[in-house]
Amino acid sequence: MMDIHKILEKLPHRYPILLVDRVLEIEKGRQIKALKNVSINEPYFMGHFPHRPVMPGVLMLEALAQAAAILSFESSGTQADDKNVYYFVGIDGARFKRPVEPGDQLILHVELERSRGGIFKFKARATVDESVAVEAELMCTMRRIED
Repeated sequence: MMDIHKILEKLPHRYPILLVDRVLEIEKGRQIKALKNVSINEPYFMGHFPHRPVMPGVLMLEALAQAAAILSFESSGTQADDKNVYYFVGIDGARFKRPVEPGDQLILHVELERSRGGIFKFKARATVDESVAVEAELMCTMRRIED
């Protein structure tokens, strides 16, 4: 398990874009299960949508990517800093199955399928009450920023 303090050490993201609240399980080099508490206080709910707040799909994918980044950093023994960043390089087969609303707990399930040439490929899904909200294949890479 990893609390928010450890997550803040692992990821460079901060409010309002930090989308992982807790790591529930992690198996280095294999998989991670993490949690995002969806609160009515999230800034995007003011406009998406005022009459029926729904978490934007792109943010659900971002939450999955952040869980994937934690898995990658933990597996490689590295962490984000001012010189290392973690980027999306591809999203395939994204499917949105149900809306995610304030009060939901989004459970992030990410499995590392392979890592080659600095590209990580993940099978990812997020659930609410064991019902799939989104699923996708994610490809990410870590890059060093030169001065």
